[in-house]
Amino acid sequence: MTKNLDKEGLCSIVDNYQLFYVDLWGVVHNGVSLHKEAINALKEITKKGKEYILLTNAPRPNSVVKTFLKKMGMEEEIIDHVFTSGEASLSYLKKNLIDKKFFHVGPPRDIDLFKDFKELKSNQIENSEYIICTGLFEEHEEDLKYYKELFEKNLKKKMICTNPDLIVDRGNKRELCAGSIAIIFEKMGGEVVYFGKPYPEVYNQSIDNKDKKVLSIGDNLNTDIKGANLLNYDSLIISNGIHKNEIKEKGIEETAKSYETICNYIQSELKWWNDKAI
Repeated sequence: MTKNLDKEGLCSIVDNYQLFYVDLWGVVHNGVSLHKEAINALKEITKKGKEYILLTNAPRPNSVVKTFLKKMGMEEEIIDHVFTSGEASLSYLKKNLIDKKFFHVGPPRDIDLFKDFKELKSNQIENSEYIICTGLFEEHEEDLKYYKELFEKNLKKKMICTNPDLIVDRGNKRELCAGSIAIIFEKMGGEVVYFGKPYPEVYNQSIDNKDKKVLSIGDNLNTDIKGANLLNYDSLIISNGIHKNEIKEKGIEETAKSYETICNYIQSELKWWNDKAI
């Protein structure tokens, strides 16, 4: 049974955990502005002497996302806790594929991921040895048929997907993510190596989590909650995020079941406590 924390707030369970993995997009911000209550909750976690990581499926290095958050108005002491799926994938690329030609599927804004080896980027997928997928091309943001045709004769190349998310809400606009393209490649018979939630590597790279009692907080059942389930962490789903309409219509139990996940807690937004409880 999923417990609702809207009345008691995060403060009611914080002492049960040593480490918190907190999703960024959909929990701490919406792509446009910060959520003040979530920022306050992070500060209170620190006051309690607990650790937290702002774990995000952003297909860019930590430094790029930190700059983005600074422009949004996030304080430096909070920004320092960021770890991205892009950072995790970069470690793998440098270790295993640093001298190989690659083809990039994604927008130009993601080039920071491979700036150290950009000379190996091929403009033709046929001339590459593997594929880096960080998202969708700006000119083909909704045309999934384009990607099927692109991959048709290149399925023997390995794809590195730096963001397993299928969708994201940027303000009030819903956008497709790299995970949607990786699934197409996979269903066509291609091999995909994923970096980011729900896969363990990104959790383990971000901090020493050995033998710690962990709570994972996020708005995405496919990534945040599924990752927690796979690693045997407790989880808190934020219901005003990606699954807002589904949860409103079917409730959290049925919605979570449809994604083959289990949620320990639910909260409409990340809040330290409810104002009425003060």
